[in-house]
Amino acid sequence: MGRSRRTLPEELLLLALDPTTGTTAQPQSLDLGLAGAQLVELALAGRIAPDGDRIAVVAPRPTGDPTLDCALELLRRRGAPVRAVHWIGGPRLGLRQTYLSHLERCGMVHAVAGQMCGVLPTTRYQATDNAISREIRARLDSAIRTGVPPDPRTAALAALAHAVGLGKHLYPGNEGRSSRSRLRDLIRHDPMGGLVAHAVMDVQNGVAAQPRRSPAPAGRQAVGPPVRQASEPARGVPMQPHRSSMARVVAH
Repeated sequence: MGRSRRTLPEELLLLALDPTTGTTAQPQSLDLGLAGAQLVELALAGRIAPDGDRIAVVAPRPTGDPTLDCALELLRRRGAPVRAVHWIGGPRLGLRQTYLSHLERCGMVHAVAGQMCGVLPTTRYQATDNAISREIRARLDSAIRTGVPPDPRTAALAALAHAVGLGKHLYPGNEGRSSRSRLRDLIRHDPMGGLVAHAVMDVQNGVAAQPRRSPAPAGRQAVGPPVRQASEPARGVPMQPHRSSMARVVAH
């Protein structure tokens, strides 16, 4: 996978990054969304495929993206399909900082050192080219405004944005209510994105231990889980903060 195209985790993070403050919206659920975005990106690259509510590795060859290849190798080592909800809720939190550092190395953001209360060292991240974030946002806006079924990548991005709660960040207030509703409805346009988005919401709702019940059709054809009817994603349970010896990062 070349670097001519941004990956879904990168796009989701850029979508969540506030261009003014350098902080990320929905920080506690964003790690979960980034783990889910990795799954969708690997599926789009033909490396994994859904098997009911589980994820199976179908082509273990590297993609060329170090962060995706790390996730692919961890999936391969499982030796058997893993439930999406268990993978997303697993010990791979802290992806936000991993991807912020990755975007910095790629020159897409730059770190700005500062202090909190004049004492604690902090780091904020500013996009180096706001046109990239505007282009990502424009794809979502177009899918919401036109009602035309989006491409799988945009549909998955919309599903993940809804799942982590970015709807209120992107389309705030009462005037954004209809846009948030249409953002949610875009889940149905990509089965893999829908499966992963619902797994993200299940982890936040604390139901990761309960398998999703769905009839298994003959041949075990993979289909996305039913679309939820809630107009907004449920607030997630508090996530454990990522432990690191690095200075406190105010991108979260």
